[in-house]
Amino acid sequence: MRLILVGPPGAGKGTQAAYLVEKYGIPQLSTGDMLRAAVAAQTPIGLKAKEVMDAGGLVSDEIVVGIIRDRAAEDDARNGFILDGFPRTLAQAEALDEMLAESGQKLDAVIELRVDHGKLVERILKRADEAKAAGLPVRKDDDPEVFKQRLEAFNRDTAVIVPYYEKKGLLSVVDGMQPIGDVTGSIESVLQGLDEKV
Repeated sequence: MRLILVGPPGAGKGTQAAYLVEKYGIPQLSTGDMLRAAVAAQTPIGLKAKEVMDAGGLVSDEIVVGIIRDRAAEDDARNGFILDGFPRTLAQAEALDEMLAESGQKLDAVIELRVDHGKLVERILKRADEAKAAGLPVRKDDDPEVFKQRLEAFNRDTAVIVPYYEKKGLLSVVDGMQPIGDVTGSIESVLQGLDEKV
């Protein structure tokens, strides 16, 4: 099973991915984690990425796709994987399609956690306030200004992949504003529907 979880920051992708990893025994491929691992392992693509990052540049789509290709070829990803944080742009979505086609694979589903952006900002502010009240550090991502910038970036860049996958008949929308257990149940329904199509 090869899945993509799409949704703005704070929509709950990480929480749901952790559940799916546990239930289906397939890895969650987080581009940030994979980049750091490739750099640490000094793989050819990792060295390329390090050079770009050391120069303060953004890692190109070609490098990111190369890292995903390497990671998806590892034994634990043979039966599938969950992509989180990728693809972020239309060019990355097209490159992913090519990469999968080359290895005779395909995506099974793209699940969008659709959320009310206004309520999402409220949720993040509440989480930051609760952390402060408990004397805990506020996550950098939960800083209201940083969060708003991340939300704008999502709306500008990543939201465009939703219609792309919708046209391909791969998109399923789940209400991300439901309680966590209900979101999980909705995702399960989508995945059971895939089994019935096979």
